[in-house]
Amino acid sequence: MVITEKQRERQIYQVTIASSVVNLMLILFKFFAGIVGRSAAMTADAVHSLSDFITDIIVIVFVKTSQKPKDKEHDYGHGKFETLATFIIGIVLLAVGLGIAWSGISSIYAVIQGATLSSPGLIALIAALVTILSKGVISLYTIKKGKNLNSPALIANGWHQRSDALSSIGTAAGIGGAIFLGDKWTILDPLAALVVSFFIIKMSFKITKPCLDELLERSLPEETENEIEKTVGHFEGVHHLHNLCTRKIGNYYAIEFHVKMDGSMSLLESHDLITKIELKLKEQYGSKTHVTIHVEPLKIPGVQASRPHNADGTSAHPV
Repeated sequence: MVITEKQRERQIYQVTIASSVVNLMLILFKFFAGIVGRSAAMTADAVHSLSDFITDIIVIVFVKTSQKPKDKEHDYGHGKFETLATFIIGIVLLAVGLGIAWSGISSIYAVIQGATLSSPGLIALIAALVTILSKGVISLYTIKKGKNLNSPALIANGWHQRSDALSSIGTAAGIGGAIFLGDKWTILDPLAALVVSFFIIKMSFKITKPCLDELLERSLPEETENEIEKTVGHFEGVHHLHNLCTRKIGNYYAIEFHVKMDGSMSLLESHDLITKIELKLKEQYGSKTHVTIHVEPLKIPGVQASRPHNADGTSAHPV
């Protein structure tokens, strides 16, 4: 089922708002559990959830901007605003991962130096388990909708949600160990958080790399370019596709190339053929696909395509 850009934007908002509501409730509950349960790990986990809430706001703001039509200052539209939002989410995720890693290392070092970490309360463990369940469900839903709607920002936000669930698994293991195994095992909390932080950092790189590729004008995958060449090559009268240039702009493509056509064709005939190619590519890759095609005359043996000209524009070989 094909949906309009307006429907796509509305669905992205609906998913993001639902995610925001869940995050807000978790933030309040986890901060309460961290303070009342005397758990530094749960308080840190609450901060992680707070970062999720912030990224939800980023998605809401930037996705709306990315859907704006092209204007005088943005000839190619605003698609890269969504890419920028995705990149920001990746950077926030990296910062959170590094923060958790630093906190875990600091706590482990303190224990090695002889310090004793306080044992958390049961409410902190309950909060961690609730987070794992709720975040797991919302992340699956967000990623699935992001793929269906072809929204990199929504997919990135879903992975961020999942990273919070992974972080809470480490937190739950540490808190549970400290509660049920005694004070000597409180080091399990920062140790588990440290392991999870590496997964979070890895995920941040997975999110930011495609964004950097797009912002640095990386070409579309080779298989996509081969598919474009194959599609254009099916049109009768089109020869020698070359100078193919492609890139991604948010959730749509920009495709530019040169083709050679029979020089004896009328301007109207060549224009009609090029229009059919453009429509086919937009049908294949989306209505917002930016297509630019430069037409060159096919050289015919014994026929001179154009006369050479002098510097002043006059014919070098007047008839």
